[in-house]
Amino acid sequence: MSSDFETYEQDFGTLTAEITSRIVKIPKLAGVCSDGNDPEDEKKNMVVNVEKQLEEARELLEQMDLEVREIPVQSRGMHSTRLKSYKQELEKLEKDFKRSRIAYSDEVRDELLGDDGNSSESQRAHLLDNAEKLERSSRRLEAGYQIAVETEQVGQEILENLHHDREKIQRSRDRLRETDANLGKSSRILTGMLRRIIQNRILMFILGVIILFTVVLAIYFSVRGL
Repeated sequence: MSSDFETYEQDFGTLTAEITSRIVKIPKLAGVCSDGNDPEDEKKNMVVNVEKQLEEARELLEQMDLEVREIPVQSRGMHSTRLKSYKQELEKLEKDFKRSRIAYSDEVRDELLGDDGNSSESQRAHLLDNAEKLERSSRRLEAGYQIAVETEQVGQEILENLHHDREKIQRSRDRLRETDANLGKSSRILTGMLRRIIQNRILMFILGVIILFTVVLAIYFSVRGL
């Protein structure tokens, strides 16, 4: 289970390194490409590729999240911390990507408008502000989701503990019932033994009386015969 998590970690590291490299290049692409392609087309293709790679990174995080849920509770904390840092890293990449796209859009607009493009600074600042607000909202939603997942895990662990406790109580009840049944049998056996002892003592007493009476009679008739 842990080996799968580490594999996803390596894939995530490689993917984020590629995404970072491409995000940096997006606003800087200009002029004519060495292969003769249109630089605008290259920028658009790079934006599309980064979007696909970000989606792949999200899927990797989802896989890692599933792996963390399967890890035993005593080892889950370290992996949860690492997963949280990866989520923060992806959020930063998405934020940088949004800024890179905004810079790219401003560059295209400036090329089309020439000097009039300087008037777009306020719009750019407004877009950046909106992007940051969306980013903060996304982080709050992610934090809420994480809390819900952790609450679900805690609830599941409590239910499992309650189930184990219920099984222990049930086994204790079964042992008590078995012990009670054994005590009942032992009590009946002891009662029977005590009854037989009393009967034997009564018989021995009667037998002693008979023997004594016989001896007395024998002595009596012996004396009388003399």
